[in-house]
Amino acid sequence: MNGLLRWACAAILALLPAWAHAHEMTMAEMEVREMVRGDFLWQWSAVSDKRPEELELRPIFPQSCRVDEKMLHCGDGGLRGTLEIVGVGKGYSAAIVKITWLDGQTRVFTLTGGQPRIQLFGGAEDERGNAEIAKAYSILGVEHILSGFDHLMFVIGLLFLVGFNKRLLWTISAFTLAHSITLALSSLGLLTLRPPPVEATIALSIMLVSAEAMNPKLTLSRRFPAAVAFLFGLVHGLGFAGALKEIGLPQHNLFMALLSFNLGVEAGQLLVVAAAFVLYKLLSRLPRFGLARKPALYAIGSVAAYWSIGRIVGIFY
Repeated sequence: MNGLLRWACAAILALLPAWAHAHEMTMAEMEVREMVRGDFLWQWSAVSDKRPEELELRPIFPQSCRVDEKMLHCGDGGLRGTLEIVGVGKGYSAAIVKITWLDGQTRVFTLTGGQPRIQLFGGAEDERGNAEIAKAYSILGVEHILSGFDHLMFVIGLLFLVGFNKRLLWTISAFTLAHSITLALSSLGLLTLRPPPVEATIALSIMLVSAEAMNPKLTLSRRFPAAVAFLFGLVHGLGFAGALKEIGLPQHNLFMALLSFNLGVEAGQLLVVAAAFVLYKLLSRLPRFGLARKPALYAIGSVAAYWSIGRIVGIFY
């Protein structure tokens, strides 16, 4: 038991620097504007301190277009064909491409490592854009939950608190409902909070759940885990909304993008729960499997404590 605990602590210390920044998502933005019919001006504008060119983020424009430095000459056919961003998903989590046509109509596309290319049809009015936005934002939702270690650790903490039984369904459903509410309200501008307090509260929620999972007494959290999941799910939804604001939402497809991102988050969350269940079934056959429970919860609580200190300090700076 002591050996397992020492190993877990050593692993935490080794991984803390990486985990502390794992939740960050960086976006690159490209603006493409039609100046005269068939001719487009394009340029990068980076969200982070490095420009996309420095991180080998390279656009490949449709074959029908000729690239002349910052100008695209596409002729009478317009901007039509496949646009690909090489390198997306590495230095940048996603690339937002905003295209403005001569008539003033605008379309916004989001490219990710899972979907590095889009199909352009020559104008903003094409109905096939809805499917592309749904696909792109669903992928972004899955990527965000799988790369957001704080959200994942909270979900895993709930698994330790509740266990794999009927109550888990209600607990996960309550968490889903809560963060869906605040994600929508915040994304629509109806609820606004500063990110530092939100991130600090998320870290504290992980500490609470891990501590309650180790408590042998029948506490309120053990009796009503769905209520705890709902309460903190409201805060986690604000965290999701912060990431979605960094990604950006298309003005003309706001509802589709918001719904798709939320569904992607849920798909990623269910994937983690399913993977945890399979792992539990495989490892529970081992004779000393139960001994790993406390070290695992100590590991989760310790990382959350480290995050909490840093994020609380960040509130005042």
